[in-house]
Amino acid sequence: MLASVRSLRRLSSSSSSSSLCPASLRRLLLHRPPPPAPPPRPPLPLFQTLARGPLPSIAARPGPRRFSTAVCSSTLFRVGECGAPGATAIPEAERGEEEEREGEDGGEADAAVEVAAGRHDTDAYAAVELALDSVVKVFTVSSSPNYFLPWQNKAQRESMGSGFVIPGRRIVTNAHVIADHTFVLVRKHGSPTKYKAEVQAVGHECDLALLKVDSEEFWDGMNSLELGDIPFLQEAVAVVGYPQGGDNISVTKGVVSRVEPTQYAHGATQLMAIQIDAAINPGNSGGPAIMGDKVAGVAFQNLSGAENIGYIIPVPVIKRFISGVEESGKYSGFCTLGISCQATENIQLRECFGMKPDLTGVLVSRINPLSDAHRVLKKDDILLEFDGVPIANDGTVPFRNRERITFDHLVSMKKPGEMAVLKVLRDGKEHELNVTVRPLQPLVPVHQFDKLPSYYIFAGFVFIPLTQPYLHEFGEDWYNNSPRRLCERALRELPKKAGEQLVILSQVLMDDINVGYERLAELQVKKVNGVEVENLKHLCSLVESCAEENLRFDLDDERVIVLKYQNAKLATSRILKRHRIPSVISADLVDEQATDGEEATNGEIEASCTS
Repeated sequence: MLASVRSLRRLSSSSSSSSLCPASLRRLLLHRPPPPAPPPRPPLPLFQTLARGPLPSIAARPGPRRFSTAVCSSTLFRVGECGAPGATAIPEAERGEEEEREGEDGGEADAAVEVAAGRHDTDAYAAVELALDSVVKVFTVSSSPNYFLPWQNKAQRESMGSGFVIPGRRIVTNAHVIADHTFVLVRKHGSPTKYKAEVQAVGHECDLALLKVDSEEFWDGMNSLELGDIPFLQEAVAVVGYPQGGDNISVTKGVVSRVEPTQYAHGATQLMAIQIDAAINPGNSGGPAIMGDKVAGVAFQNLSGAENIGYIIPVPVIKRFISGVEESGKYSGFCTLGISCQATENIQLRECFGMKPDLTGVLVSRINPLSDAHRVLKKDDILLEFDGVPIANDGTVPFRNRERITFDHLVSMKKPGEMAVLKVLRDGKEHELNVTVRPLQPLVPVHQFDKLPSYYIFAGFVFIPLTQPYLHEFGEDWYNNSPRRLCERALRELPKKAGEQLVILSQVLMDDINVGYERLAELQVKKVNGVEVENLKHLCSLVESCAEENLRFDLDDERVIVLKYQNAKLATSRILKRHRIPSVISADLVDEQATDGEEATNGEIEASCTS
């Protein structure tokens, strides 16, 4: 089912296939192998090629000139020299007489066209010239975790993307270009030297990252690009980067087709994006889309199965990411209200909740218990306004000239901890409520980039917190291939309290101590010795502090595991040695326990690893 639909794809060029990214579950499949190269096409007219190399003759001519993209007998003609198909050519003498009869009227029109065409050429060349000293090629070596074997990584792979320099000696690129990186290099245009880069900040939700280069030699001759505004529909943009198919810089031109919130394939979030019809291919990721002399966005994904439908991250999202890093020193995330809403386009629904004909809004259907909205909002409230902006019955708000956008965009642009004013209709009366917006983490994490998975092993039972990357290990069609119950919980359940995790028994490493329990893998762990499990750290603490003869795990489907505690502790060390597992517990849990003053527990764990 999933394979047949179109999908959004990230656009870094990779030498090997990568794992799926947590995106919209039914239609966003990422890092699919690139399609086979199309058959060679006949060369396009030179005017359509925006790279500086193939156009020396045009660039050298003084003054603006008009050129047609039509080709007659493999030659470029000025406008008027190549007629429509089937038209009779005008003899040279007659053409001269006609030109004289046209007089001054036609001359003025021609002059206007020449000025416009000249301006078009100038803008295209200016964009290219501006990018040459600003756009860099990014080389990344990365190694992703193996969520089936969380104590080890997968084989390292190499990928390439693009980036550009902004003020402050920083380089902007996509988060998916440097995700799970172990080493990053950058190379500027016209240079054979690659320079080591460090990742300063990364925001996987917005698919943006900041790099810094310490080498002074790298910055010699580099120029920074300024951020502009959101382009209007049909405005032209030039996408600059290093897509697959060559090693040198590439420029493609297109126009803005649409501006609206879109599913970000890498971070599986809904943020504003700009759709353009320029050719955006793997390797373009992180490159700027230039309008005039400023950046209009960052290329980051395209729509699989469609031609020339690409997406760029708009300037407001870029500025929100950068300002958060500058204020807090790290990525702060994008805010959410933590509510699910239903459109009220049906008149019977509106009448049922007491909405007058002049009122518009959306129905609050679910509220995240960890959000501040849970304190002030109630189920079945009608959300009428957000910060004084009326919300339509379909959930949209006005945006620019005769455009509309979902009100989620207004929420996402606010800073963490900022106050928002909501107008709601409750029991037929209007109320104004203040709510604090902040980023919220789901019960089951959507992505786990740049960090190792958590795990805990006891008596051959491998316990992990449920994450979507774990489900992605079941293959491209993971939605259908992964355990159904776990998948449904990952998509729909909300956390009831902070720090809550769904802990599962991912697999059983066979030994005499656990014979007969091997079929209980992929089930959630509910209790340990009668105590409900809050998270993996809590489970680890309950097991290590067990003072009873028997250790009991209660799982899904009313399944039960009972072990002799002391025998199980002895079996753990030999199982680790047999499977060449370096530690019984992941490093992050050890660090958390040390922070909480649980050094004694750590000593017991390390002793069990080495005994």
